[in-house]
Amino acid sequence: MTPVVQAKGIVKRYGHVTAIDHSDFELRPGEILAVIGDNGAGKSSIVKAICGATVPDEGEILIEGKPVKFSSPIEAREMGIEIVYQNLALSPALSIADNMFTGREIRKPGFLGNVLRMLDKPAMEKFAREKLSELGLMTVQSIKQPVETLSGGQRQGIAVARAAAFATKFIIMDEPTAALGVKESRKVLELIKDVRARGIPIILISHNMPHVFEVADRIHIHRLGKRLCTIDPKDYTMSDAVAFMTGAKEPPEKDAA
Repeated sequence: MTPVVQAKGIVKRYGHVTAIDHSDFELRPGEILAVIGDNGAGKSSIVKAICGATVPDEGEILIEGKPVKFSSPIEAREMGIEIVYQNLALSPALSIADNMFTGREIRKPGFLGNVLRMLDKPAMEKFAREKLSELGLMTVQSIKQPVETLSGGQRQGIAVARAAAFATKFIIMDEPTAALGVKESRKVLELIKDVRARGIPIILISHNMPHVFEVADRIHIHRLGKRLCTIDPKDYTMSDAVAFMTGAKEPPEKDAA
């Protein structure tokens, strides 16, 4: 089975500090891969290298078996890689539809779009409504309402829906439930499962162990700038995972199959 994305021997240094130390990474088709690690372990750094936010000093990144070199997240996005950031990266004053299409607006056909650069608002609103409906998010009053009028859970839902609408390879989610309450976190976890059910693999960065063990198919444990091991959550407990990532317990000799 060819991994959707694979990183081999990735190195990233900032002066005398080595953020990524010859680390490997692998995301398989149709899975949710959780990435956990202590603060400063380098888990965000390795994911940034995969999505083009950081350019590695050494190593190789392969998308579906083919080597790639991203110089920016925009290049990764053009290849079908979407990111849901912890701070959502939404514009509060813009509408839901406008946020869905920021940076990839649909223009009107013919002279109006090509020359006058007019946007096709009805087409964007129709698309946004369809994508939100697919994920069961059409509880909002109007697709035209500003994002600042939504709750935290609804905003996170918009960010997830945007990623799911345009991702063709995989989605990276950085702490998607960190700032949410219990009820809103539950909704986001259900959204993550829905996206996976549609065949889109997900990289989930999280500190929340119950959430990780609930949704993840495999868990990538990062420690001291490199992959320590990959485990199957069905074979280990949350205490085991914490012990591995803090160094209190020796990792399994062989990664999860």
